[in-house]
Amino acid sequence: MNKYINLKKGKEASTLRKHRWIFSGAISTVSEELEEGDLVDVLDFKKNKIATGFFNDGSIAVKIMSFGEVVINEDFFVEKFRNAFAIRKKTGLINNIQTNAYRIFHAEGDGIPGIIMDWYNGHVVIQVHHLYILNNIEMILGAFKKVYPDTKTIYLKFTQKYSAEVDPFLQGKEEETTILENGISFQVNWVKGQKTGFFLDQRDSRSLLGKYSEGKNLLNTFCYTGGFSLYALAHGAESVTSIDSSTFAMQELEKNIALNEFSEKKHTDIQQDVMEYLTKTEEKFNVIVLDPPAFAKSISSRHNAIMAYKRINALALQKIEKEGILFTYSCSQVVDKFSFTSAILAAAIETGREVSILHQLSQPADHPVNIFHPETEYLKGLVLFVK
Repeated sequence: MNKYINLKKGKEASTLRKHRWIFSGAISTVSEELEEGDLVDVLDFKKNKIATGFFNDGSIAVKIMSFGEVVINEDFFVEKFRNAFAIRKKTGLINNIQTNAYRIFHAEGDGIPGIIMDWYNGHVVIQVHHLYILNNIEMILGAFKKVYPDTKTIYLKFTQKYSAEVDPFLQGKEEETTILENGISFQVNWVKGQKTGFFLDQRDSRSLLGKYSEGKNLLNTFCYTGGFSLYALAHGAESVTSIDSSTFAMQELEKNIALNEFSEKKHTDIQQDVMEYLTKTEEKFNVIVLDPPAFAKSISSRHNAIMAYKRINALALQKIEKEGILFTYSCSQVVDKFSFTSAILAAAIETGREVSILHQLSQPADHPVNIFHPETEYLKGLVLFVK
């Protein structure tokens, strides 16, 4: 029998609307000896069961896995993986000869909080964000292999508090592979790389950038291993400058340039802080990409993040040639579309540039947005025409 949490009167509304988070302030009572990672029944104030989730020691006290009376077992996970597979098949990612890397499972977006899984040409990298997932990883993998039986490597990436307890190689020992994305080759190292090794959520945006790159002078900031840079070169950019502060990123970027046999004469990589570079450089560009890491990871830091987005976009607007294009992004979940767009508006006012929005962007279909859980839409992007 599961442990339980009791909701206060009136606090069941969001759960009945199928939102997957329950905040600690909504709870009236809990089972004795309740610990992080425990599976819990979610009861309303009348003690009717309305959902099942796992307990979390934080402001989000419960993350919900199912609504109503559902048994959480291997069959439950098989169904979730099959549903996720169906989405990827419908969107053309399964057995795609041009693209062999995509997100298999997107946490709440695919119906299970706390787990993200990415596919890299037969190798799977799992991000574990909760103790329940880690404690039940064998059952979860048993379900996964029924849907994806031909997996070469399965590698775990998790928060530091779990890292000493588990061998991250659940299957195989490979640390890297070469993937194809829209026909462009990338080396991906999931052991040393950020997140799962590559930023799959920008695939559609990189493809769009290619259409604006021919004959252009392009700056790719926070370039990591060169995703946007390689698309620009593949689509005939006159020159590309890539900037990142990471030594590892610069080394991998150079490997990717060589892997695709692009001309080194058209590419310059600079290992430097992006803000410092934008402040000091006198060079101007036809196209600039701003894809920074999350400036805010909590509501308390949201205001400072919005100010940071304004500052960096103002600097970029000052470095764009007349009739230039700015691709600008926020992956901060707590900064919504309106706040992000408002920060860009403030930057445009400050710099005196005339700006039009050409495209409003989000994450691709293998990072699905759960209509009941808007927090799953974390990536915001704008493509701007700067007069």
